[in-house]
Amino acid sequence: MTAEQDRLVTENFGLVRACARRYCGRGIDYDDLYQSGCEGLVKAAAGFDSSRNIRFSTYAVPAILGEIRRLFRDGGSIRVSRSIRDLGMKINRAQSEFLNTYGREPTVGELAQLLNVDVESIAEAIDASKPVLSFTSERDGEEFEANIPIEEFDEKLVDIVALRQAISELEEIDREIIRLRYFGGKTQSEVAEMLGMTQVQVSRRERKIINRIREQLI
Repeated sequence: MTAEQDRLVTENFGLVRACARRYCGRGIDYDDLYQSGCEGLVKAAAGFDSSRNIRFSTYAVPAILGEIRRLFRDGGSIRVSRSIRDLGMKINRAQSEFLNTYGREPTVGELAQLLNVDVESIAEAIDASKPVLSFTSERDGEEFEANIPIEEFDEKLVDIVALRQAISELEEIDREIIRLRYFGGKTQSEVAEMLGMTQVQVSRRERKIINRIREQLI
């Protein structure tokens, strides 16, 4: 991986978490969803072309969701990785040694080579060990400390990109119905007249489209 690809991976773990949370409660552990999403993130970083004038997050979401959905199609199978906590400790030691030797922090790719571990596992371990925001408060007269994970990613972007992806996978006539109804402000009767259909046909088709999109997004 190049330094730029490393940066894209390390700065977008929140994107993977947001995508993985979308599929929680469907029979596959969050850790497996997250690891699969990390694989999608790495692939997105490798294939991203900054000259296309598109945000990396917009480009990466379909790749991340695709890997997570593939996990469901494969029956939830995913290779078992080493303990994330133990790997995190090894990463911390390797980072310190690398910094002392070269005067800079190692990249994700360099850590993977040093520890002989795949990039996805390195990415997951780094994210799991990232700093948390701590605060002190009182409960029943006693002081206690609580930790809140720092969440840097706006999940609304995942919703928007996922919705766009779901719409792009529709048949052309279905995309046109959605475009006219929800982006063009047309009534079902107006859409029916424009597409040479009856209002009942538009209503039934629209209901099926919405149900299909909902199944993909929820």
